[in-house]
Amino acid sequence: MSSIENLLSLSGKTALISGASSGLGAHFAKVMAQAGAEVIIAARRTNKLTEVAEEIIAAGGKAQTLAMDVTSASSVNTAFAQLDEIIDSLDILVNNAGISSTPTKFTEMEEEDWSYLLDVNLKGAWRVAKQAAIRMKAAGKGSIINTGSIYSLCTGLQKTDYNVSKVAVAQLTKNMALELSRSGIRVNSLCPGYFASAINEEEFNTERGKAYIARLVPQRLGQYHELTGPLLLLASDAGSYINGSSLLVDGGSLLSPI
Repeated sequence: MSSIENLLSLSGKTALISGASSGLGAHFAKVMAQAGAEVIIAARRTNKLTEVAEEIIAAGGKAQTLAMDVTSASSVNTAFAQLDEIIDSLDILVNNAGISSTPTKFTEMEEEDWSYLLDVNLKGAWRVAKQAAIRMKAAGKGSIINTGSIYSLCTGLQKTDYNVSKVAVAQLTKNMALELSRSGIRVNSLCPGYFASAINEEEFNTERGKAYIARLVPQRLGQYHELTGPLLLLASDAGSYINGSSLLVDGGSLLSPI
């Protein structure tokens, strides 16, 4: 039996993190680098990627950048072809690229907005996971972590497009796990609840936002560091018997009674 430290270590591993130019993706990349992985960070905004990579390297980690637009099949294919040239094998994928949506009633949603969100959050996740799985199958090992959401497991007003995309990611995770498990690949989904971020800071600082937080079971927003342990659990040998799961990290928000 390995020591606890070794179980959580990613030393000698190579990890690809999509949507890593900011927010959760940037945090995930930094965590994995601190755990010993060589990280390849990918996103459309290459200038932001460079900043994240420089921060990782300054802290003693290993990082390289890769331009990738998950809404474009040719961009994803090109990115993986470039990935093949700079690493020997891919051990971990954090399939994180995604977008949110402006709260809109179901009857007022525009078809183009619906299609774009599903293209990023669902088809984009499938595109990246497919290419990663092909390479992991050849190596006979790997861990894929799809970024889901609390809305993978519940409903929410005026979020139909986003909620549908994240429920679909949870189902994609299960089916991928079913098909890939005999190739030595684990597939799980990490589902954050309400976390403080630059995107939602203004909204949650309003009186309405503060009142909403007060109604939640934890009565506060999560902090990024509270996703560190769950991420490493799914990525490392510590989670070697976890497969096809959607790991909810929400401080108990879904425990609220109807």
